[in-house]
Amino acid sequence: MVKYIFSIFSFEDMDQLGALLARALPDGSVVALIGTLGAGKTRLTQAIAAACGIVPTEVTSPTFVLIQEYYGDRNLYHFDLYRLDRDMEFQNLGPDEYFESDGITLLEWADKFEHLLPSERVTIQIDILSPTTRQVTISAEGEKYAAFLDSLRNFGEPSDEE
Repeated sequence: MVKYIFSIFSFEDMDQLGALLARALPDGSVVALIGTLGAGKTRLTQAIAAACGIVPTEVTSPTFVLIQEYYGDRNLYHFDLYRLDRDMEFQNLGPDEYFESDGITLLEWADKFEHLLPSERVTIQIDILSPTTRQVTISAEGEKYAAFLDSLRNFGEPSDEE
């Protein structure tokens, strides 16, 4: 599987990556966001939102609400699965409705329910390298995302490792 790696050294770098993703992601995208607390999952979501015409300060971690809907030039559906433990808790949120929409569905802590996500999806892993540096690894499964991955070729460092 081809993966693209981005080195992030500042908020501005994350904003640029979010803008790139907002332009490149096809309608109806499902994006699994994976990373530890403080890695930058919500920050990346804010950057994508800003590029979709949504006021980024309105985008907060929906930990206690579980899902937030944002409407702009493109709609965003932002899940935070951190507090959920059981499959039924996730399924009761009605994720399939969002997965089948024309908006972009972003799921923080998606690795907790990976087995319930669509097989065709984008996965974004954010790793903390230092207090100000992140490594963002982006991969995708499915024909729907072939052009998306191709658009990252000029910006990220390719990696073929599993």
